[in-house]
Parts: sequence; structure tokens; C-alpha cells
Amino acid sequence: MAFGVFIHRADSAYDDSPAERYQFPHQYLGRVEACVGDWIVYYEPTKVLEARGYFAIARVECVVPDPSTPRMFIALIEPGSYLDFASPVPFTDSNGVIERGLLNEDGRISGRAQAAVRALAPSDFQRIASLGLDDAELPLPRLGDTATLPGFGDEKVPFEYEQARERVTFLSSRILRDRIFRRVVLRAYDERCSVSGLKLINGGGRAEVAAAHIKPVEASGPDIVSNGLALSGTAHWMFDRGLITLSDDLEILISRHVNDRDSVHAFLNKSGHATEPRNRNERPHPHFLRWHREHCFKS
Repeated sequence: MAFGVFIHRADSAYDDSPAERYQFPHQYLGRVEACVGDWIVYYEPTKVLEARGYFAIARVECVVPDPSTPRMFIALIEPGSYLDFASPVPFTDSNGVIERGLLNEDGRISGRAQAAVRALAPSDFQRIASLGLDDAELPLPRLGDTATLPGFGDEKVPFEYEQARERVTFLSSRILRDRIFRRVVLRAYDERCSVSGLKLINGGGRAEVAAAHIKPVEASGPDIVSNGLALSGTAHWMFDRGLITLSDDLEILISRHVNDRDSVHAFLNKSGHATEPRNRNERPHPHFLRWHREHCFKS
């Protein structure tokens, strides 16, 4: 097993869905197979408009031939392992190249940086993951006194791969994932409820809006921003109970089971559509919206 970097661009011609699968040509088969059972980092190259750099992690479950395209393969991502970074990591910072393994003997960037799939040294994985998943300033979950939650009263210990391989369980922590998911979703929607347009800040300076999974974690919904919506408490309650949902073009649909449609209409955006993130790559994915309509919405 080995860590790796998978290059992904939102405008790619490949049939990728970062939280679920990664399509690649046969020449990268050996490199991808080496990552099976281990973690990879997704990287968006700088030539992409508003490139995110290193933007997420995921674990490779297995590799299978692409049944629809000869000499192409698909790396299937372990369900629930994908996680957007709280803060995307740039290719370089004030200390130089983040991925040190790309430097040649002369200290210059080698041609390996152009490879769509490449091995990643444990020290580089540790560095990138520590920067991307730094939760020192993440907004806390709405659970009152967080000191009672496991780990919140402990002194923070940096993620260090070399201490022991079990340390990677850090990446599967539900508390950590919920905090990071909240941060990336609220940032995408400017802390504003997507279906009501309300941006309410409480006396403590905290946004009164939640990060809702469109396809819930319990149904193997991933922690990816395109599976999230920023919703106020009322909107979140209605969405989870299938009283409202969204079409693929983000029209807000109201269930026939709602007993006061006029009040619900008055609560929703006057446009009748949910507000979408400024970055279209963070827009709710039709795949997740379809799941919610088919499995949750009370039509």
C-alpha cells in the first residue's frame, strides 16, 4: 500500500466523481493499484481557473476495468472516506514546494509534477493532510458544551503518520468530519440559508445555519461540498423530513403533505429556487439531489 496524488479537474473529459470513482488510462494502472487500501490526495492544477491545489483526501477501495471504455480503468473510492479539506493547500507556500518529493537533486521541480497519478511520500502526505485538515479555527457543532465530547478536552496532537499507522484513523473521525464539512459548506454559501436566503448571526457571532448532507452519511453520503446545503433550522427540519427538496436546476419543490403551503412559500426564496454557491463546482450535484427526491421527498 502507498499514498498517492490523483490530479482532478472539474472540467475534465474523464468520467470522474471524486467521492465515488476516478477514471484513468491503462498507463497509470500500476501506480493506482499501489494505492489500493490507502489514502490519496486530490490535486487541481494551477492552470485551472480558481484552482484549489490539494483539495481533498480519499481512500482507494479497489480498481476495476471500465466496462464502457477499452483500456480505461476506474479506481473506486471507499464509501465515506472522501473529505474536502477545510483549507485547500497551494502547490507552494513561503517555504517552497509543499510536495517535496517532486524536487530533483538540483532542488528543482521534476517532470513527475505533470503526472496525473503519482506516488506520495508519507512525509508529504503528513504535511498536506496537516495543512488541509487543520481544525484549530473550525466552527464548533451545535451541541452546547463541547468539552463533554471525546477529544475536545484533550491537548491537540498533530497528525503524524510515522508515529503509527493506526494514526490514520484520525481521518475517519466523525467529529472532525462534521466540523470540516460544516466549514466548507457554510463558506460555499456565505453562511446563508440556501432555501430562505436568511443570514442570521447570533450574539456570539456564530451563523445560525447548519450544513446539511443531501444524501445522509447513514446512506453512505460523502462529505463533499456538492453533497451539502446550508440550511436554517426550519429549512433543515423540512428537508430531512422530505417536506421540501430540490430539482436538478435547484427549483424548490414542496411536498403535498405540507399542511400550510402559503406559510412555507412565504418562508422560501422569492425566486422559487435555492441559492447556489458562487463557485459552480460546489453546486449540489444532480446525483445527490436525485437520491433525495427518490428516497426522502414525500411527493
